Amino acid sequence: GHTRYSTMGGSKEYNAQPLLADGQRGAIAVGHNGNVINAAELRIEMVEEFGSTFDRSSDTEVIAELYAKAPGTDWFEVSAYAMRRLKGAYSLVIMTKDQLIAVRDPLGIRPLCLGTLNGGWVVASETAALDNLGAEFVRELEHGETIVIDKHGVQSKIWSGTRAKHAMCIFEQIYFSRPDSIVNGELAYETRKRLGAEVYREHPVDADIVVGIPDSSTPHAVGLAAAAKIPYTEAIIRNRYVGRTFIQPDQHSRDQGVRTKFNPMRGVIEGKKLLVVDDSIVRSTTIIRVVKMLRKAGAKEVHVRVASPPIISTCHFGVDMATLGELIAANKTVEEIRDYIGADSLAYLSVEGLLRAVRAPQNAYCTGCFTGKYPIPVQLEMNKLALEAAPTT
Repeated sequence: GHTRYSTMGGSKEYNAQPLLADGQRGAIAVGHNGNVINAAELRIEMVEEFGSTFDRSSDTEVIAELYAKAPGTDWFEVSAYAMRRLKGAYSLVIMTKDQLIAVRDPLGIRPLCLGTLNGGWVVASETAALDNLGAEFVRELEHGETIVIDKHGVQSKIWSGTRAKHAMCIFEQIYFSRPDSIVNGELAYETRKRLGAEVYREHPVDADIVVGIPDSSTPHAVGLAAAAKIPYTEAIIRNRYVGRTFIQPDQHSRDQGVRTKFNPMRGVIEGKKLLVVDDSIVRSTTIIRVVKMLRKAGAKEVHVRVASPPIISTCHFGVDMATLGELIAANKTVEEIRDYIGADSLAYLSVEGLLRAVRAPQNAYCTGCFTGKYPIPVQLEMNKLALEAAPTT
């Protein structure tokens, strides 16, 4: 089955991947991570050009149909044709009857990596997946790269239209990728420790203990505690049977998840000044309940430090942050957010501090959600259900 994180199309069974398509080169199956921002327009064009029919509301179906119907004598030509027409983020795995094809978009927005296993080849979004399989990590795919794997081995080409500029989503470093995955050549856990250290250097505060919101904020809290020379303490126990609340498809599911996800340890918390570390605040669903929970458990003070900048703009490339109305930092000042969540103090990492921590210039990443500046033109807000109403035949 497919545990789908829906950014385009509803969370319906018919949108589950892999999606199948048929064309002049035979049947293909496609798996996709990302978000194609011109999927609705492409679908209309493909109905007219290829006589395509569509019965799902996912941009993955558009990608599958495009790769199945695109002209070209080999998969490199097909991929070049597709890259000229697709706009947005897409890391793809495509299977034919005798080939495995991997594609990373020309901006390299979403990760994709290659590994080996028992004399064969494995493609995955994260190196942690390779570790789980017992595979050996070979390398991350380059932006604009297509790899074709068959009985003759591995062939690779980078699309000629690929520019030197790339724009990997910086949220992969902050939250999305597993901490035990290698991202841009470095373990994500180490990057996140630096994010925590950097936010403390920018916004120090007196506290008795450092508390991370488990599990996603733990590396950031460890790094902050080391920089602050304040003990890191596991004061919140996470229910292991509740998944990541941020990636739930709707706000009701997120609220329900947070209510059952955490339990505070009163004996650790009572009477203490807490420095609470969160990796990010998107809608404030988690942090507002955590602060209230810690107060109820007897915390003397609750200071919050966020190891990323305020999210002031929408994402169009594979993170479910499609409208400004749902982003608390787009609608409130930092002081208003502090008052809203009930913290004694609140501070965010700066964009400059973020870039220092990931050790890269700004033009190496997409920072659109923090700056409002995107690597390609986008509309201000996006309707994730846009393909529900688009023409299908």
